[in-house]
Amino acid sequence: MDQLAKHFHAHVAELNHRVAEIVARENLSGLVIHSGQPHRQFLDDMDYPFKVNPHFKAWLPILDNPHCWLLVNGHDKPQLIFYRPVDFWHKVAELPDDFWTTHVDIKLLTKADKVADLLPKEIADWAYIGEHLDVAEVLGFKTRNPDAVMSYLHYHRATKTEYELDCMRKSNEIAVRGHIAAKDAFYNGGSEFEIQQQYLMATNQGENEVPYSNIIALNRNASILHYTKLEHQSPGQRRSFLIDAGANFFGYASDITRTYAFEKNTFGELILAMDRAQLEIIDMMRPGVKYVDLHIATHQKLAQILVDFDIATGESEGLIEQGITSAFFPHGLGHMLGLQVHDMGGFLHDERGTHIAAPDAHPFLRCTRTLAANQVLTIEPGLYIIDSLLQELKQDKRQHQVNWNKVDLLRPFGGIRIEDNVIVHSDRNENMTRDLGLD
Repeated sequence: MDQLAKHFHAHVAELNHRVAEIVARENLSGLVIHSGQPHRQFLDDMDYPFKVNPHFKAWLPILDNPHCWLLVNGHDKPQLIFYRPVDFWHKVAELPDDFWTTHVDIKLLTKADKVADLLPKEIADWAYIGEHLDVAEVLGFKTRNPDAVMSYLHYHRATKTEYELDCMRKSNEIAVRGHIAAKDAFYNGGSEFEIQQQYLMATNQGENEVPYSNIIALNRNASILHYTKLEHQSPGQRRSFLIDAGANFFGYASDITRTYAFEKNTFGELILAMDRAQLEIIDMMRPGVKYVDLHIATHQKLAQILVDFDIATGESEGLIEQGITSAFFPHGLGHMLGLQVHDMGGFLHDERGTHIAAPDAHPFLRCTRTLAANQVLTIEPGLYIIDSLLQELKQDKRQHQVNWNKVDLLRPFGGIRIEDNVIVHSDRNENMTRDLGLD
């Protein structure tokens, strides 16, 4: 915590610098950032789990308190309007007294609908940043989530401060503990649901605290890219385990994936080959490298793996151009990571919002940026037996380049994905996930 406190002042200074630049450019007095409001479940008197506005938690690690507001203009000390009602039905948030409180002026709000009394009088000169545009309109904001401001903030959000990197190392540390516990639970015979519980216990985070719904997939379920059903019964035969799970720390996410074979077999050897390829791609990361080029290089390595394991035949370039590698690896190499799992700014060429589209042949790629120092990205190549995609290969001459007997052999194992969280430095890469002990 001392390290976080040490770097927090510089973090706020950098955020203030960004705000000062964009509000001057857009002729605004400042930004009013809304933490958000609860969403009521339809025909019920209960709310969905609250998720804070990422622009809000970029400034302060307040993650679970709706109806808070932050006033920033880039020059004055940020002002926090902290919601603390009189309420005997629910637990009321404690008055903040953490290390970050010295960097903001705090005003208390006891009734959510009285926030106008604490906002600037010339509210039309300020921009609202948040999702509740109807509330902003009632309060008198004329400017709400302006494109120029949002593009600027999202572009620069890709460059992490030292405070943010500290938080992300910590979120990786927490997630690694969970992954080790989940791996043990798999080999000890746990069901998907039981493995999930072991993961949550090890991270000390509940289902609504982790940054996304964990993927805990045994056997063929590993071929479902966003599998979250979680079976309560263990399978009759235990073959494989894919876990895609992260953790949160002060609002910053980790996102880690591993795949395991229950026994030593061809599938286990395939995992090792994918692991080597993933590390080779990470070694290629450096400032100035285009993320799209890393994605294409991954397909080249995957094509060679398909040939080496007698899953497909042909030259690497041909397997890529014909879409054969995409049938086995249909998603993007990874994405930017930070305040959100799929962090904003991955497609931005500049701070004015110029969009770099994914290549037509790889439409699901989530990042097209050129790498720069202090960016954090995931690298997560995959290889899956997805029948709906492979069926398309059977409809034309490509069918003769696929060894369908080997596909049948691998089908019960589902698929493979290996994902690390990597910081790009000016002179090296920092693989947080591996450095923290997850092989």
